Amino acid sequence: MTLSAQLAVQRPGFALDIELAVEPGEVVALLGPNGAGKTTTLRALAGLLKLDAGHITLDGVRLDSLPPEQRRIGVVFQDYLLFPHLSALDNVAFGPRCRHVPRAEARRNAHDWLTRVGLAEHVRKKPRQLSGGQAQRVALARALASEPRMLLLDEPLAALDARTRLDTRAQLRGHLAAFPGATVLVTHDPLDALMLADRLVIVEDGRVVQTGDAATITAQPRTDYVARLVGLNLYRGRADGVTVFLPDGFPLVTAVEEHGEVFVAFPPSAVALYAARPDGSPRNTWPATVTTVSRHGDALRIELAGTIPVAADVTPAAAVHLGLEPGREVWATVKATEVHAYRA
Repeated sequence: MTLSAQLAVQRPGFALDIELAVEPGEVVALLGPNGAGKTTTLRALAGLLKLDAGHITLDGVRLDSLPPEQRRIGVVFQDYLLFPHLSALDNVAFGPRCRHVPRAEARRNAHDWLTRVGLAEHVRKKPRQLSGGQAQRVALARALASEPRMLLLDEPLAALDARTRLDTRAQLRGHLAAFPGATVLVTHDPLDALMLADRLVIVEDGRVVQTGDAATITAQPRTDYVARLVGLNLYRGRADGVTVFLPDGFPLVTAVEEHGEVFVAFPPSAVALYAARPDGSPRNTWPATVTTVSRHGDALRIELAGTIPVAADVTPAAAVHLGLEPGREVWATVKATEVHAYRA
């Protein structure tokens, strides 16, 4: 069931205008900052928001003129929205019953789905008697029991604690791999996207700004949001051989020749800091001022202002030795071999 959608939605102060295609059996994750338009996209696909222009076509059938209940779409919301007065079994049976499946058959089907998601012993429990991970699996079973042609998931793991999230993510990955239709997943968590999705679509300000598999996105970010997501310093400039001139004229030297508009990226771990300008320093050297210091895993993330804004990762011992604190003036260096340039 191939999804082809052109979604244009106008809301006060915001306009969504994106194109989306998902192949049968493919899981596409929408990533982006708050307010980018991810949930608006999902609600438009589900029929909960009317399109101002565009179309939604699933396996050759136009959906945008159909009401939500006729679209054969399974939806898992962030807070699951299980019916509190119904058991897990009746929650899952609800979809088939709405399609006039006989009660006994709907309940047998619901029991089968709850067994598939590992909840055979919890069929009679109400939502308040379930853990967060169990409620998430009931919501997934309810979405799948209706035999949807497309599956939409809005932050399906956001309400879970870290341990439950880890286990549930692994189970969800298996269920999504077995689903034959198109799946669209909205998440803020890059790990959820990397673990669950075949392809990432980055949305900012209601537009798609980058799309590709995880390896492509992480290796060649094209916006500041994506660069922060994958932990890279990112700049745009004009290349002339191995030198890339940034908009203010500052030259960054790379190891590979390029020409024309390019992006330049390097990890914070590639940035070395010194109290004074180092002798025999790398080709890329500039003065900088520390603005913030924060914990980042086993290292400290140092944000610096100056000739170019940059993030550097240093050990706690190095931070103490250099006296790194807001306002401290230092010299930053990056080897040309650590600077990666690619076409803009």
